[in-house]
Amino acid sequence: MSSYVTRKTPGDTAWFTRDRFGMFIHWGLYAMPARHEWIKSREMIPEAHYDVYFKYFDPDLYDARTWARQAKAAGMKYAVMTTKHHEGFCMFDSQFTDYKSTNTPAGRDLVREYVDAFRAEGLRIGFYYSLIDWHHPDFPIDMLHPRREDPDARQQSEGRDVRRYAAYMRDQVGELLTHYGKIDILWFDFSYGGRHGEGDKDWMRGKGKEDWESEQLIALARKLQPGIIIDNRTELEQDLWTPEQYQPQEWIRHAETGELVTWEACQTLSGSWGYHRDEQTWKSPEMLIRMLVNTVALGGNLLMNVGPTARGYLDSRAEAALAVYADWMKVNGRSIYNCTMAEPDLLGSLPPDARFTQSQDGKRLYLHLFAYPFAHVLLKGLAGRVDYAQFLHDASEIKFTEGAVRHFSEGAAKGDGLLVLELPPVKPPVVVPVIELFLK
Repeated sequence: MSSYVTRKTPGDTAWFTRDRFGMFIHWGLYAMPARHEWIKSREMIPEAHYDVYFKYFDPDLYDARTWARQAKAAGMKYAVMTTKHHEGFCMFDSQFTDYKSTNTPAGRDLVREYVDAFRAEGLRIGFYYSLIDWHHPDFPIDMLHPRREDPDARQQSEGRDVRRYAAYMRDQVGELLTHYGKIDILWFDFSYGGRHGEGDKDWMRGKGKEDWESEQLIALARKLQPGIIIDNRTELEQDLWTPEQYQPQEWIRHAETGELVTWEACQTLSGSWGYHRDEQTWKSPEMLIRMLVNTVALGGNLLMNVGPTARGYLDSRAEAALAVYADWMKVNGRSIYNCTMAEPDLLGSLPPDARFTQSQDGKRLYLHLFAYPFAHVLLKGLAGRVDYAQFLHDASEIKFTEGAVRHFSEGAAKGDGLLVLELPPVKPPVVVPVIELFLK
């Protein structure tokens, strides 16, 4: 069994650390300008102009069943969809606002269709809900708000009551956790309480747990959905640490106690979360697979994002990226699901340009070859510990020797604890080959 013990969490993370791989879905009105999900803030778009997107939002090609099948084929076991992003637009039929999908030409509860479709495919259900809301009349203007540069920004912000806004959030979260059956993950985003406006705009303070009334918000969620997993972005520690858009180099630890924590890296297929028509930094197949492997090799989960178009489908670039995962996970998923960081005494044998994952029961070790070596892989200290070796993608045997490389050259590697895997000269037809080692 794995010897790694993580910090105790309020929610049930047992399934989460088995499943390891999920789909993030960022979708909203911002898919129409198609220039990043923060477009309203970045371009300081006034409500009158942004209302044009509300007026014409009509994802006529949205079929949540297709998304669910694509996620499942890619090897994803759960999903998290935006129910409301920072723009304030609700993708569900909330009774507490008119700013929702049912009042657009779409005329539908888009969250309902997502839940039903993904649940039917056996995927667990998660909701993203933005703590920020640039549409709500009680959300005070701050340094991120689209109206921050208006000459009368301070006057506009007067009279706004963040307590009323906090109650609004509780009302909507109550709807989300009551009307859609069992919800597995609640993903809040995000707190920025330590930030302030500059110069004469110091009054534009950021917002944190006091503004969100986080304790009440979390208590409500726990009451309505016992066991649910909640992230830490309300400024209250809960279940998940969520590093965003970077690759951790070690298992994330609690800042004060040093304990290992349950964590999930959230990443994008390109440089944007929402649909971005002209964005060109799409990740290569090798990078996509390596990010997944790197994450699990450090004891984490990967939540990989797609940004559907305004018509409701995943564009060809997103589909191609998901196909990369589908092809690789179909034959190599065993090295991801129910796996974690290899035991410390095994990590020292890891060769360059490779990563280990290990099954939670400790019986199998998976060697992921980021760079395919010529002829041999040398694993120091593993002699006597491996019973059998094979390529994972086709279960074809990998021969091995112990103590020395079988070669006529006098300089061939030797060592008491050396395990030598003998590789074919041609790399197998998979992006990242995986060798499965059955341990004694």
